[in-house]
Amino acid sequence: MTVQNFRNLLKERPFKPFRLIMSSGQSYEVRHPEMALITKSDILVGVDIEDDGVPVEFRICSMLHVTAVEPIESSSNGTQG
Repeated sequence: MTVQNFRNLLKERPFKPFRLIMSSGQSYEVRHPEMALITKSDILVGVDIEDDGVPVEFRICSMLHVTAVEPIESSSNGTQG
């Protein structure tokens, strides 16, 4: 994945939630575009989202280790991390 690929995913309207699958097998859900930040080489994903919508922390995911991006149903709750 490239920076532009992630930028396009986060700018899409209406936003379509997605899951990042990492080379380690770990996955992270991005259910809102404000729950992810992009740098030149990483995507930071908010995890453990509280009831007020604020993440407890962020996970730093190297773009080199993203093996897949899958759409997820927007009706589910929670974030894996």
